[in-house]
Amino acid sequence: MRKADVLRRKVVDIELRPGASVGDLLASFDGAGGFTAKKVATGARIVREMIRERACTVFLSFPAALVATGVRGVLRALVERKMVDVVVTTCGTVDHDLARAWGAYYHGEFELDDAALRKVGVHRLGNVLVPKESYGPLLERRVQPILRELWREGVRAISTRDLLWEIGKRVKDRKSILYWAWKNKIPMFIPAIFDGAFGSQLWSFWQDHRQFRIDEMADEQALADIVFTAKRTGALVIGGGVSKHHTIWWNQFRDGLDYAVYVTTAPEWDGSLSGARVREAVSWNKVQENARQVTIEGDASVILPLLVAPLIKK
Repeated sequence: MRKADVLRRKVVDIELRPGASVGDLLASFDGAGGFTAKKVATGARIVREMIRERACTVFLSFPAALVATGVRGVLRALVERKMVDVVVTTCGTVDHDLARAWGAYYHGEFELDDAALRKVGVHRLGNVLVPKESYGPLLERRVQPILRELWREGVRAISTRDLLWEIGKRVKDRKSILYWAWKNKIPMFIPAIFDGAFGSQLWSFWQDHRQFRIDEMADEQALADIVFTAKRTGALVIGGGVSKHHTIWWNQFRDGLDYAVYVTTAPEWDGSLSGARVREAVSWNKVQENARQVTIEGDASVILPLLVAPLIKK
């Protein structure tokens, strides 16, 4: 190592100017050189590159907790504007997306008395409050008729992708992620479809319709077809690197991703990262050696909007 080889770019101060755009701020982050700001700027650049490359199939993966917050709008924008080609997530995403399409969530505090909340029929998800009537009972009241309708139409076996499109078609809420996934025919895959309130509704329906089943093999095949026919691949992954909703498609990338941006959520939300960074995936052939990749440590509810905002055009 030579000193001149490493001392090539000077650190530049962030200059805050009136009227600066998010793009301007990210450019300043890039010049700042240090810590997470630099990684956010790098991540925004990689996300822009993989979305703009026509030959790249873009995968979006995220945990459900963000859908309970206003960040749902950022995730929806990626699907609504066709910036991503595939979504892989958890059953809780369906829970919260539908619950908020048909009901309402409210602001709360992390320090609220949970025993007192339980007595008045309010669930707490971090500092988001979920009225009981906006969750389980609401999903049961709205989901069961849809399942009965599908049954009358002759549906006996269905993949999660096709099921979520059927649900999205019937939501009729333009703020819904599922609605736009159906509208734009962007496949959503949920490996653990029974791990949530929506999954409980599927199980409940099965009690009286024993021929009804979720065809997980059809999901695996559809996902494999997408991956193996893609010329290039990129992934924007929110949350832990080894959690169940990421694992199903990580195992598909035999040649490795060309682009990979990881945003690790705040520690109190995600215990599944286990210290791993996206570069570790190179050793597993999941990310190419020369891939454009970065791991960004921080709260995804803050970082994700910064990554996506510069891509939104009139």
